[in-house]
Amino acid sequence: MISPSLFLPCAIFLTPVLRALAQSQSFAWDRLTPSENLEWVPCHSTYQCARLLVPLDYSDPSVGNAALAVIRFQANVSKADYGGPILFNPGGPGGSGVETLIPRGPEFHLVLGNQYDIVSWDPRGVSFSTPIASFFETDAERALWNAASFPTSLNASDDAIPHAWGRAHIEGQLAAQRDTTQIMKYMTTDNVARDMLRITQKLGFEKLQYYGVSYGSFLGAMFAAMFPDKVERILIDGVVDANAWLNANLTIAATDTDAALQTFFDGCAAAGPDLCAFYKPTAPEIAERLTSLTDAVRREPIPAITSQGYGLVDYSLLRMVIFNALYTPYVSFPPLAEALAALENGNGTSLYLMLQDVPFQCDCADDTVPFTANGAEAAIAIQCGDAAPVEDSIGQFTEFYQNAAKTSQFVEFFVGQNRVSCTGWEVYRNDTFKGPVAAANTSFPLLLVTNTADPVTPKAGALKMAARFPGSGLLTQDSPGHTSNVAPSLCTAFYFRQYFQNGTLPEPGTVCSVDATLFGASSNLTSRMPSPTTEEEQVLEALKIIGAVVKPVIAGKFWRT
Repeated sequence: MISPSLFLPCAIFLTPVLRALAQSQSFAWDRLTPSENLEWVPCHSTYQCARLLVPLDYSDPSVGNAALAVIRFQANVSKADYGGPILFNPGGPGGSGVETLIPRGPEFHLVLGNQYDIVSWDPRGVSFSTPIASFFETDAERALWNAASFPTSLNASDDAIPHAWGRAHIEGQLAAQRDTTQIMKYMTTDNVARDMLRITQKLGFEKLQYYGVSYGSFLGAMFAAMFPDKVERILIDGVVDANAWLNANLTIAATDTDAALQTFFDGCAAAGPDLCAFYKPTAPEIAERLTSLTDAVRREPIPAITSQGYGLVDYSLLRMVIFNALYTPYVSFPPLAEALAALENGNGTSLYLMLQDVPFQCDCADDTVPFTANGAEAAIAIQCGDAAPVEDSIGQFTEFYQNAAKTSQFVEFFVGQNRVSCTGWEVYRNDTFKGPVAAANTSFPLLLVTNTADPVTPKAGALKMAARFPGSGLLTQDSPGHTSNVAPSLCTAFYFRQYFQNGTLPEPGTVCSVDATLFGASSNLTSRMPSPTTEEEQVLEALKIIGAVVKPVIAGKFWRT
């Protein structure tokens, strides 16, 4: 039993419920004057907000400034017990740290400790930070563009790859033509790392305490490589292979994708027909059942008309729903099984709703709403700006794709779309940090966290990154899904808290089980500690809530991390 004293009471791109909550507690960021210091004002009931001026180009301040939207949930302890700030990045790239932290500051305190300020921010060019990066001039223009081809599997047809390649070139040209503020070439991760140091220093500290997930892991590693003497604590979860990222070749990311899918088959067979609607007695039979259904849908798409919209459940949509479910299997597998069973009977409604967002509505009478929904554009600008230029012809990309497909059956989304999106990118900066993303000796060891079957940031990538930061710790969570946030684990939370509070790293080879089961069934895939204490129950609930708020960021777009 983990000591309950470690869990003293006191973690886009939002789900519809959280988005509604954020809107109901709206804060007028544009009315807050940016400053070179963190001038906090009350916001969102129990938070503090500030807009921090940072140079677009740290080597040439005359270029101009960006104004970062920064938010914090303050520590709740005496000055003597204060542990300083922990900066949190929810991933993406392009995820809004502001929206992710609201209203979940208390849950972060329960997991990490209430002696810390929990601080997050919208990276430069993202959401409430200004200037904002966008290829589009209105929300309506963006909605029309996205509706034209989303979702599309690169396996869907003979012209899927040329079509995706062509769209990427249109987006690249739009970005170059419409980037009137010149923000996009300054959005690269090295500058975001510099911004983290600036935020930390403005908070009165010289060394960074940081918790980053998914793309946030690359950001944390970048910081450690650039400022190895400024590391107080850096915990990165769902670890991106930096070399793969900088080369726009994320083939390694697909290493465990098929293993994650296998947990659906294994878990469904173990759960039984009462808990898994897509049940067959053995995992191979369930796999064959899914293959047959996919082939049938490819031949004959199924129409779906719902209260939230209408469209076709075709091969692309079916494949994307399955792939997205691999990010968050503990919550997504049961409804996926039900939706697949319904689809076999000609009913595509449930499966369509698993991916379909609320239809876009244009409130043309209200032009005062800040234009902040730029996550997809920000993601492309950051990823492609970080990477070496991708100059693939259609033929060259097709060859890349065919080679990548040897790693997993699902490279049509994350791996393939990531690279093809950069083929048309035109906005680069000559002095970006090219690596290596490594450091022989950081001022404090990093803690890396990985899952046993992560569909987009596999353990293979985490092992490579651990080798680039000698002395770092590696914690493995025994679960499928993307990042440890996919399932509550008191064991994982224990090591998180130990790391931040005491600087303790897990012993080599440490593996944590999760306090959840696939399909809600008892199986050898997961385990649950018996009779948790009241404090542990509070932490488990906090972990579930943090996982729910991070989920839309780490699984919001099929090619993003």
